[in-house]
Amino acid sequence: MHPIAERVNQFLICQTRVVPDFCTCGAQLPPDARFCHKCGKPQYDYPGFVEEPAPAPTPPPAAAAQTKPLAEISFHNRLAVRVGFLVALLAFLPFVFLQAIPFLPAVVAFFAGFLAVFSYSRITGQSLTVRSGARMGWITGVFSFSMIAIIMIIFVIFVVTEGTALLDQLRTYQGPFQPKLDQVEAVTKLLQDPRSLAISVGGALVLFFVILTALPMLGGALGAKVFAKE
Repeated sequence: MHPIAERVNQFLICQTRVVPDFCTCGAQLPPDARFCHKCGKPQYDYPGFVEEPAPAPTPPPAAAAQTKPLAEISFHNRLAVRVGFLVALLAFLPFVFLQAIPFLPAVVAFFAGFLAVFSYSRITGQSLTVRSGARMGWITGVFSFSMIAIIMIIFVIFVVTEGTALLDQLRTYQGPFQPKLDQVEAVTKLLQDPRSLAISVGGALVLFFVILTALPMLGGALGAKVFAKE
């Protein structure tokens, strides 16, 4: 038999089959229904017909991360250097003029690192890790120490060159802030001994370096930990 005639014959045979009253989806079928009007399922087993499963819904593509990678905190980071310098400049005057009050300069150095981390996070909108916060405090401390060291060196040069005349004026000075004679004599002996002067200035610089770098590092690490929780 010809293939077309065979298919027509199979189709006519399918038409003579009894249509069920209900579809598998529960919908009631009208007489001689070929497809379910609710789910579209065929009610005859047509030759060559294969019901294809519905395609699974494709999940929406994941949104690309909008956050920029966190820049490394170092002297190569221009923003970190700028923030560290400005905070060090802001803390310079309180640190110098509060030397007479015990522990207060150390508190200023600590909060300089804390403020540097706060300013950097506020500008970039990114939270720093504890390590990056310590580095931010280190940068701030290095700038603070550089400023103090420059002032100290200028002062020492001035005292060495003009020390004798200055000490003579202090000996004869009469006023509310008159220095004690033993202090004036101690400074006179120090100026007359270059080795002792160099050791004293070097020790003071080392002490300032430790204070002005370690404390801002601690403040920066604390600031990074505090602002990371917000």
